[in-house]
Parts: sequence; structure tokens; C-alpha cells
Amino acid sequence: MSKILVIDDDKAINELIKVNLKLNGYDVVQAYDGIEGFALAKQEIPNLVILDVMMPNVDGYTVAQRIRQADIIKNTPILMLTALSDIQDKGKGFDIGVDDYLVKPFEMEELKMRVKAILKRTHQLPESLATKELLVLKEITLLPEQYSVKINDKVAKLTPIEYDIFNILFQNHGNMVPSSKLLKDVWGYAPDDDVETIRVHIRHLRSKIDKISDGKKYIETIYGGGYKLNV
Repeated sequence: MSKILVIDDDKAINELIKVNLKLNGYDVVQAYDGIEGFALAKQEIPNLVILDVMMPNVDGYTVAQRIRQADIIKNTPILMLTALSDIQDKGKGFDIGVDDYLVKPFEMEELKMRVKAILKRTHQLPESLATKELLVLKEITLLPEQYSVKINDKVAKLTPIEYDIFNILFQNHGNMVPSSKLLKDVWGYAPDDDVETIRVHIRHLRSKIDKISDGKKYIETIYGGGYKLNV
């Protein structure tokens, strides 16, 4: 049974999430502020943290950052709940290592869908460990156990989502991968209105790869279509 920690100072929303997730067979632990939530995360070691952004004293971004810095829970997936739909706010969370965003108000069915998709993705071995996928191509080497990419002698450390995106582009090098395919393969769903999420992750991924590429631009944007890795 997957254990989910819900951190939200709105008690009504926190309880509604708990009831719905428990009906779907999840074990749910609740916290009502960032300090309590971070302490419970280290104590309970959940399979997923659902984390509100706007909380008093310690906000969700700070909690997410602390989770990513704590060895015992640093790889715990995080789904952020926010009333802020601005892409810059999403980018801030993705930079920290948040796995997904859900903007309030939201439908409970969508929350359950995203929870299921995150757990399905994160509870499996990286694809390149589970199957005989390509790990080396010319100057590029994938390091799945470290979620890293090596180009010549330089290494870029990626978030798990960034690694999954790069791996899909890598396995399909030279061919365009549609944004819808990235959403489906990485997140497990492909909502038409979530293309902006891909753009944010690609921007962060590209900046990390560009730092070790010696001037070569590996990730190409195919406008109106998707992305391609040129090797």
C-alpha cells in the first residue's frame, strides 16, 4: 500500500484529499503546516508528498527544497498544489525538483489520476535499467543510476523527470518526439493543455546540457511539433 503525505494548511481541502485517496486504497498521513510536514516526511518516509505552496511560516517551495536536501527522502516524488498558475511559479518548483503541479481549484478525479501516474512512474526502475536500451552514443553516455548525462568528460546532474525526458529523446535521436508523447511516456497522461509543463522542463534540461556541450546545441525545438536530439 502506497503511503501519501498531504501537507496543506486548508483543513477542508486536506481532509477531502485524505478521504478520496483512502477510498482508492492509499495510506494517508496529514500535516497542516510546512514545519510539521517536513518532520512527518522524515518520520513516515512516504511514497508521495502532496504539498501546498501557500502556507504560513514555511511555504511549499521551502519544504520541497528541504525534502530534496534530506538524504533519507530526497528522491520522494512531490505533487504541488497551487493557486498560482503562472509558468514562472511552476518553473521555480520544477527547478527544485517538484514532479508535477496541480492548480487550484481542481477536480478530485484529476488529482487521483496524477497521483496514480506519479506513483507508477517513480516506483519502477529507470527504463534504461530495466531494458536493453541504448546507453552510449558517440560522445554522450547516460548514467541512469545517477540520473546524469555525460558528454565527453563532463557530467550534468538531472532531476528524475529531466533524465526521463532526455532518455526518451536519446532513444529516438534524430527523430522528432511530439510533446504529447513526452507527456504520456513521462507522466503517464497527455492533457492537451499541459504543453507548457514540457516547455519549462525542456528549458531547464537544455540549460544543463548546454553547460557541458562545448557550444553544441543538442536539443532542437520543432515548433508546433515537439523536440529532437541531434547527435
